[in-house]
Amino acid sequence: MPTKTMLAVLVVLLAAAPPLAVASAPLERGSDGYFHTGDGIRIKSLVVVKIKIYAIGHDMRELPATRSKQAVMQIDVDKRLSWKMLRDAGGDRLQGILRDAFARNGYGDAAKIGAFLSPFGGGLRENQRVVISYASATKTTTLAVEGVAPVAVSGLDFMRATWGIWFGNSDDPALGDALIARLK
Repeated sequence: MPTKTMLAVLVVLLAAAPPLAVASAPLERGSDGYFHTGDGIRIKSLVVVKIKIYAIGHDMRELPATRSKQAVMQIDVDKRLSWKMLRDAGGDRLQGILRDAFARNGYGDAAKIGAFLSPFGGGLRENQRVVISYASATKTTTLAVEGVAPVAVSGLDFMRATWGIWFGNSDDPALGDALIARLK
């Protein structure tokens, strides 16, 4: 029968021991064939106010070999970014922000960028949905804005520049981290 001293020693030893590693469940493929890698909210910080712009999620058909934003951006697999607008956004402003984001990631094909951003011309309304998807087989990135005809742009380089907006040289690196938070 253990004595009080033995129990006290056991408690001290357990308290000093490193925590046991808890195995997390592996990421599972959804019924649509995609792995959901994470979610986040795009927040614009003004001087004293933080404004929520859109909620966004990221999915991909296959997972990269390493858990990094760079790996997610570079991998040539079917993937998508899905947004839900949390407020209205003007078209000219939105297009300008995204043009700047392409430039920040070293992409400058004005014709492709202009075509891709054209569905944003009328702006976006609160609760409107946007899906940016990439089809690896055709090397095509498609922008589908709810209520507007979708636009497709070809090229692996264009997809990488587009994903770079969130996973590359981004003005909101924490959002990219949130979008891969479920990767192990």
